[in-house]
Amino acid sequence: MAATGSNPIIKVLITLYPGMDAMDVVGPLGVLSYARHDIDDAKTKAFQIALAAKENDAEEDDDAVPTQGAVSAQGTFVGAHMTYVEAYECLEEFDILIVPGGGNTDDMVDMFDKSEPPEPLGLIKRYADIQAKDPKKERTLFAVSTGSLFLAHLGLLNGLSATTHPYEFTKFEKICSASAQRELADRCDVMEERYVVNNLRYDLGNLDENPYVRRKADVAARRPSMQQRKGSNAWKESNTRRESIIRRSEIRLGGLRVITTGGMTCGFDASLYLVAIMVSDEASAEVGRFMQYEWKKGIVIDGIDI
Repeated sequence: MAATGSNPIIKVLITLYPGMDAMDVVGPLGVLSYARHDIDDAKTKAFQIALAAKENDAEEDDDAVPTQGAVSAQGTFVGAHMTYVEAYECLEEFDILIVPGGGNTDDMVDMFDKSEPPEPLGLIKRYADIQAKDPKKERTLFAVSTGSLFLAHLGLLNGLSATTHPYEFTKFEKICSASAQRELADRCDVMEERYVVNNLRYDLGNLDENPYVRRKADVAARRPSMQQRKGSNAWKESNTRRESIIRRSEIRLGGLRVITTGGMTCGFDASLYLVAIMVSDEASAEVGRFMQYEWKKGIVIDGIDI
């Protein structure tokens, strides 16, 4: 976490790979890039976003071909700020790792058991390992749409709850089941939701009033609660409070927050959730107004205040 003045800057890394869905990238990118600590001050951007991709095999004299980036499923080339090699070197600095879905996730998952698995599989695993070894820092792993298949194959969803694109539920459940059997672990609870959040970091307060929580039970209209800590102050505190660090070290994945979403536009919803809990309600609402998008709530699995 960096800072500008008293405002924290939340560092985000988005992974790129051939065949990823462009919307899964630009959705979260757009939402997070518009977030401000002070909605009236453009200089108070809350998130610093970088994109990582494999270095392309381009001819040195071919100026028309960028050296790093990936072509999306829609045929659009998305450039990157760094290569995966460079990303590994500074991975522990990032507060959020975003994994988009795509049309070739099956092929990539099938290649994982080879000596050199394709990215972003290796990077995802490394990020989870970093959190398990270093629970002092709060980190979030955020998979959009079928990006959750990568997490399932890696065993990161065992014992958690998760969702994915509705067209891929059967495949997702099979991968989750196989992973649980392989790891001798509890199976992932697959549910159809806009997004699912595990390892909650903030006090839930009154569950019937909490604006961030939509549980499995039927949801009634909720009033904003003043009982829970939320926003950037709570996020900063979670990285310094001794009790937060101890509790993170004792739960799964070192307290890594794991978010999975349904298809495409669900990435907008989960991103607005992150803005709300890591910056402020006001910032999230302003991003929604600017984008003319109404935040549709997902499910936050009952958690503890860590």
